[in-house]
Amino acid sequence: MENNFHGELRKKMNTCVHLVYALTRKFPREELYGATSQLRRAILSVILNYIEGYARGRDKVHKNFLEISYGSLQEAKYLLSFALEEGYILREEYENVLIFVDDIGGMLWGILRRMP
Repeated sequence: MENNFHGELRKKMNTCVHLVYALTRKFPREELYGATSQLRRAILSVILNYIEGYARGRDKVHKNFLEISYGSLQEAKYLLSFALEEGYILREEYENVLIFVDDIGGMLWGILRRMP
């Protein structure tokens, strides 16, 4: 069960990273070092911290990495709404990626809630 859950979560995170990278390719050039870079770093941080925390194996360390992952996800969520408001992405694109963001957030929060 845990391995299936872990695999499904990683798969969703990976898909989300690729969706965000595709979306940010359309951002204005002047945002390369602003919203584009920040959103890419935030969304990559979600999966990278999840993977690193999972690999560490110790509960307290694992929990810390999951909290960082969740925080980065919230940062990415805000940046996506910012991109929508600025007109960098279409509402349909925003809603499509938000499905993954919300699923990932729920899964991460579920893990965190069950940890000591």
